[in-house]
Amino acid sequence: MFPLLFKIVLVVVVLFAILRGGRDERAVALLCLAGTVGTFLVLSPLGDRFDHIEVGVFAIDLVLLCGFVAVALRSCRFWPLWVAGLQLTTLCGHVFKTINIDLLPQAYAAALYFWSYPILLILAVGTWRGYRRRKAEGLPFDTLGTARAC
Repeated sequence: MFPLLFKIVLVVVVLFAILRGGRDERAVALLCLAGTVGTFLVLSPLGDRFDHIEVGVFAIDLVLLCGFVAVALRSCRFWPLWVAGLQLTTLCGHVFKTINIDLLPQAYAAALYFWSYPILLILAVGTWRGYRRRKAEGLPFDTLGTARAC
């Protein structure tokens, strides 16, 4: 689903989250970046891609879910829960392929990749809203841009 567009959006959103976000935004951004790089490293060769269960991609998606849940549990914001929930739906794609091994490779790939776009959108909106809130409240920032108050 438009890999070049996704890479551009990923880089823009990750940079935005790192430069303007707080602890949660940066953590989710780095998880997204690491997950994307890891996924490209473990994908099957192009001819066999998504014909079978992508075990390496499943492992990365599971680690990402754990990371997103960890951020959501320590966050005082609501948006990380949405990110974790959408990552859970990505894992459902692996479950569907496990249940029905004849699932079309395109459908399996779409089930895995589709939710990446809304996750990045939520991260961008969460970063923007958090930045505006901290700026409006005049909260002090440390050198990394993390608000000292929740």
